[in-house]
Amino acid sequence: MTAELPKVHQADPSDPAFGPRVTLTAPLVLQSGESLAPVTLAYQTYGTLNAAKSNAILVCHALTMDQFVCGVHPVTGKRGWGEDIVGPGKVIDTNRYFIVCANVLGGCMGSTGPKEINPTTGRAWGLRFPVITIRDMVLAQAKLLDHLGIEKLLCVIGGSMGAMQALEWAVRFPHRVYSVAPIAGSYRHSAQNIAFHEVGRQAIMADPDWAHGNYLEQGSVPKRGLAVARMAAHITYLSEKALHQKFGRRLQNRDALSYGFDADFQVESYLRHQGASFVDRFDANSYLYITRAMDYFDLAAENGGVLANAFKGSNVRYMLISFTSDWLFPTEESRAIVRALNAAAANVSFVEIESDKGHDAFLLDEPEFHKTLQGFLDGCAEMRGLPKRGPL
Repeated sequence: MTAELPKVHQADPSDPAFGPRVTLTAPLVLQSGESLAPVTLAYQTYGTLNAAKSNAILVCHALTMDQFVCGVHPVTGKRGWGEDIVGPGKVIDTNRYFIVCANVLGGCMGSTGPKEINPTTGRAWGLRFPVITIRDMVLAQAKLLDHLGIEKLLCVIGGSMGAMQALEWAVRFPHRVYSVAPIAGSYRHSAQNIAFHEVGRQAIMADPDWAHGNYLEQGSVPKRGLAVARMAAHITYLSEKALHQKFGRRLQNRDALSYGFDADFQVESYLRHQGASFVDRFDANSYLYITRAMDYFDLAAENGGVLANAFKGSNVRYMLISFTSDWLFPTEESRAIVRALNAAAANVSFVEIESDKGHDAFLLDEPEFHKTLQGFLDGCAEMRGLPKRGPL
């Protein structure tokens, strides 16, 4: 009989390990051809794994998020980024499913990344850390699931960069995935998205405190550069309508223009706050590496330039979701994946959600989105013989 895993792993804010971690001693062969060992992944689980190990869902986080989907974040003290949809009786019901979320390879919340110590040198990796890809992140996650004894996932769910991981799971490990739900994502980064990421990277590297990536050894942090990178990226997560409704041209704590360069407008103050709060929880070098991983992701290019080739013979069930006001990953990106899946005769459904909240809609209270995702999961659970959803 299989022992049940603990219902919830709670992170101790004073614990630098940020909760449970697993260390993979066998070398991880990266897409670049380099090998990395040992590799540590920090993760959180929610719910209980059933005896058949058939109710596991992998939730993949976006660029600036981490493994703390629910509960109190040990660094920020704020609620988890997925609190609206993950939990008892919620869309991703922890009374029914066993949820796993790992901090990605290259991250900065306990997983092996540029801020961690290179065991060979005894110093922080910094820019000596090898460049990683979405494929590498997924391979590391597969090793984590091996450690947890989970052979096949009921579903892989992810928004934005998490959607890239979900697609990579379906392509790379179709035998280990029953279904995937890529949300507000794409099969590759557009030139515009690469351009925004490059602006952020250059802002970080232009900060004198970045010290050519060696800031940890010098006891400094490139806060100004990282804050600007966050500000530029955050603009892409919102729609013009959302920004206008929230801020318009309203002034910040003043009745008239200052005729200077303080934050005259509320939107300026908001972006400065976003930048300032970000530097307290995220590593600058991790930002460089993870944005680069997103830029390199291109399922079409890896399959002879034909996206449909990536999905040939796939038995995975797909549910793609996009949002009308998302200009970072617009609906046409999801439709391109749907067309490729149809060409490969895959099982696919697609919903475009009407929303004025922009790319961040997948993190916000969007009832139609929640209803759509819950319906898909309920169908998958029924097909896999799980008990029906109980009363709330």
